[in-house]
Amino acid sequence: MSEASLSDNVLATGSLSEELRALLPQTKEGLKLDFSEKIEKSVVVLLHQAREFFYEEKKKECLKTSEIIRDYSWEKLNTGTWRDVDKEWRRVYSYGCLLKALCMCLKTDDIAEAIRVCDMGLLMGASILGNILVKVINVLQKHLQHGKRPSEARIEELRKKKIKSDHTLAPAVKFGTAVPLLHCPSLEFFRKNYLIPQKPVILEGIANHWPCMKKWSLDYIQEIAGCRTVPVEIGSKYTDEEWSQSLMTVNEFINKYIVNKNDIGYLAQHQLFDQIPELKQDICIPDYCCLGNGEEEDITINAWFGPAGTISPLHQDPQQNFLVQVLGRKYIQLYSPQESESLYPHETQLLHNTSQVDVENPNLIRFPKFTKASYQSCILNPGQILFIPVKYWHYVRALDISFSVSFWWS
Repeated sequence: MSEASLSDNVLATGSLSEELRALLPQTKEGLKLDFSEKIEKSVVVLLHQAREFFYEEKKKECLKTSEIIRDYSWEKLNTGTWRDVDKEWRRVYSYGCLLKALCMCLKTDDIAEAIRVCDMGLLMGASILGNILVKVINVLQKHLQHGKRPSEARIEELRKKKIKSDHTLAPAVKFGTAVPLLHCPSLEFFRKNYLIPQKPVILEGIANHWPCMKKWSLDYIQEIAGCRTVPVEIGSKYTDEEWSQSLMTVNEFINKYIVNKNDIGYLAQHQLFDQIPELKQDICIPDYCCLGNGEEEDITINAWFGPAGTISPLHQDPQQNFLVQVLGRKYIQLYSPQESESLYPHETQLLHNTSQVDVENPNLIRFPKFTKASYQSCILNPGQILFIPVKYWHYVRALDISFSVSFWWS
């Protein structure tokens, strides 16, 4: 390494250190570690020791202690069912991730790995210190990319790159089953004719101005989120026996399941926009959500990103849903809750909201009533928003490389 580049690296590391320090309280007392009696005293002692080591700049000792904290709390997170995991242990895990990431990038300059550690805290932990892990990642990403973010010219260049996709043949939407389509209906018209009677409808002209409609492409998503760790479903649908989940970076996901198509992988029902706020700036909450009973912060926003062939089996959700198509097309069938008996829901508590029927290849010997169930169908195109009423059964298959955003609201 030349003397000049060595000097630049030292300056960059110094700048990174200063930016990360600015996110934290100035004193160790300011970084409060308040936990209930649910957390073992020995673990709280370790947390205080790690905090002490960090503020005394004993990075090696802090790194070792924070790794012990992460490993121990990880066991707590993976014992029993997820819903029974106490939020206090998730906070412990987040503190372990935070302290480890800070020590890693300041000591070894391994920024990409530090980002991965922070993402694990976001995925498995709980919010701490005003969601500081998101702020740390924002700083780290800037330094990982040498301070460069996509310029307007670069965004336009990425937008023009076409997604190479072997389109699958779209099923015919039978006459009389098509979901109605409306162009920018008023709030009152939508409420009276679709929300109150709980009828599906496709809305057009609502999302055309959203930045994602112009900016998003495979290249742009990789530029913004390529190094970020996300949960990926492996297999065409979650009801298959061989279905599994795996954590990987967005770059790994795109390379393995979209570019090279080794198998079917799906980034499904993931709150990506809480994890990566930069992408959230490219979408908007539909105005029609204001007709609900909840507050804006109660709306759950999920990402659905994958290759052609990904399937969401016929299922129902406990909230109203606006499904926004950004990239690619999806074929969708919808069934009223009144048809539930003919859809043969699974009897187990875990899958009680999912039908046993393979919609496009039904076993009519096992499920004879399915032929009597009436349905609506559509092909959802980029820029369109499908309103799926609460408890309405819906089956979804991606016809192309697809990116959808769902808004669940009460």
